[in-house]
Amino acid sequence: MLNAHILVVDDEVGILTALQKTLALEGYTVDVAGGLRIAEERLAKRSYDVVLLDVALPDGDGLSLLESMRTAGNDTPALMMSGHATIDAAIRATRLGAIDFLEKPISTDRLLLVLQNTLRLVRAEAETQELRQATGWASDLVGSSRAMEALREQIGRAARANASVLLLGERGTGKELVARAIHQASPRAKGPLEKLNCAAVPPELIESELFGHEAGAFTGATRQRRGKFERASSGTLFLDEVGDMPLAMQAKLLRVLQEREIERVGGHETIKVDVRVVAATNRDLVEACRTGAFRPDLYDRLNVVPLVVPPLRSRREDIPGLTRHFLELASKVNDRPGARITDRAVDALCAHAWPGNVRELRNIIERLVILAPDDTIDVDDVALCLGGAPSPTASGLYRPGVPFRVLSEEAERTIVQEALQHHGAQMAATARALGMERSHFYKKCKALGLRDAGESDE
Repeated sequence: MLNAHILVVDDEVGILTALQKTLALEGYTVDVAGGLRIAEERLAKRSYDVVLLDVALPDGDGLSLLESMRTAGNDTPALMMSGHATIDAAIRATRLGAIDFLEKPISTDRLLLVLQNTLRLVRAEAETQELRQATGWASDLVGSSRAMEALREQIGRAARANASVLLLGERGTGKELVARAIHQASPRAKGPLEKLNCAAVPPELIESELFGHEAGAFTGATRQRRGKFERASSGTLFLDEVGDMPLAMQAKLLRVLQEREIERVGGHETIKVDVRVVAATNRDLVEACRTGAFRPDLYDRLNVVPLVVPPLRSRREDIPGLTRHFLELASKVNDRPGARITDRAVDALCAHAWPGNVRELRNIIERLVILAPDDTIDVDDVALCLGGAPSPTASGLYRPGVPFRVLSEEAERTIVQEALQHHGAQMAATARALGMERSHFYKKCKALGLRDAGESDE
């Protein structure tokens, strides 16, 4: 990393001068601070590539400065220095994310080597992030079905904007994965991605989780704490299960989305925030607005770019690929490198209703890897895990335990697919043959995940 900018914090003038000259000769730009207060001022004014930080300072503790940096979301790599190093100090520094602990007097050769390795690590992480931003998000979304290809296109378009996104879909469909993909493909990818499950936080604590609190704001608040909005500055905030957010909190969230500013609990300072919100829910928010369980104005603010994450039953052709993907992951995690699955077992998985969607499939695959008596997973193993093998009737339409709504949707999809194939994928001709209005047929295809509504034959 050429021309890296380094901050050296030490109370000994001789050490500051020597380090500044040594590092400058190596091509680094160096700022110095003789105490805690000056270091805080330097860190507030600009960012650094590395901080060299003495443990004992005349006006405070270097480890306390490192802790406050991490609390504030400043993840600048830190190298600690001390003439009286203790094991406890080294352990605390490591827990706070310090890269290394250098004992005084500091060897110039060792300092330069540690510094080069630290900057090389930072550069590698930055390159990995850029590569992931360019290509990684798409590879995380496993599946080549038409529904998944359409979802990837929608993610790409939504990521370029800065508006709020509302992810709709059943439980287990992978809404968090889609939120991560939107973030990674967006101009905010270098910023943080913060997540909050609104259903998992007690109502009395959710405001503090989102906006932070001041010391003494309530019982147990012994120190200032930054909330999710502050920590997500210049990045993305993912609000999962937003439909479960208490009404009182919905009003406060609406104000933040409108004004782009927050106040910590117990505080009076207005803090500007630059955060993109991606929300997700498996609830029917339109119905919740009608019954008064969800604010219509907040729904409108969140629903600027709505994306529907398809259920697994609407993209069964992706199940073999997902199965292989999850099998590879589960084999590594559970030390079963030779695990394999037969085609008959995969067919049995494809016939399952999957009410829990992709999450259920992943859990089943891991269960199979763990419980299978040998390395080969066969149809009997799948039947045992699923609670019995599927028993189709002669027509193949009815399967015990599968709701009528699911069965009828699958039958509709088969009919439409066969009709499209018969008419050479001509939407207008297929609609006429089925006796349907063309616009209605487009909507039906979109609902079934076959092709985008409004796509023309041309």
